[in-house]
Amino acid sequence: MTRILYDLAGAGDRRFSPHCWKTKMALKHKGLDFETEPCTFTEIKDKVAFAGAERVPTLKDGESGIGDSWAIAEYLEEAYPEAPSLFGSPDGKAFARFANEFADTAMLPPIANAIVYDIHEWTVEADRAYFKSSREEMMRRSFEELRPDRDDFVGRFRAAMVPVRRIVGRQPFLTGDRPHYADYCIFGMLQFARVTSDCELLRANDPVLAWRGRILDLYGGYAAAEPAVAA
Repeated sequence: MTRILYDLAGAGDRRFSPHCWKTKMALKHKGLDFETEPCTFTEIKDKVAFAGAERVPTLKDGESGIGDSWAIAEYLEEAYPEAPSLFGSPDGKAFARFANEFADTAMLPPIANAIVYDIHEWTVEADRAYFKSSREEMMRRSFEELRPDRDDFVGRFRAAMVPVRRIVGRQPFLTGDRPHYADYCIFGMLQFARVTSDCELLRANDPVLAWRGRILDLYGGYAAAEPAVAA
């Protein structure tokens, strides 16, 4: 059986969706083989319509089609109980839900505002007009207006990361000695920036940077192997 993950792709086959990275790390954690199907922004709806989805990640697993990174994580945990757990326990799942919401609401907005111009450069030519107009409408500012405020957005991001910094400064992963889905939720946002931008989100002495390095090294360096702009 071929397991297929529909994955956002940019120019040069750059894979930068933070939500897709959550799912790819979850699949690796479970030890499940999968292939990725690259989708540019303007291809997504047609490619994932089979699952009743409109966005990526979308997973095709045999006869099952699942959209949304959180829904995929829940599906993998239920469908493959014999594989390493993504959550560890009901309490671990609750913490992962918090980490997922934290990543999407506290991390993603300042990161996206800081690097959106760089992301635009990594979109394929056919996607650029759509990406620019849709993101400027979402952010209510033009890319040209956002770019001079990069340092402000980076400052907001660093301030938001205080609780993560305090945890991973004391232990290897958010959940202790071993990573779980909560770690992948946070990591996806940092990988999003790493593969698209040279923006220095984390200072060299930030414990979060060392934690990110530990995630990059997991599963034979799977995430580290993705071409990156930032170190």
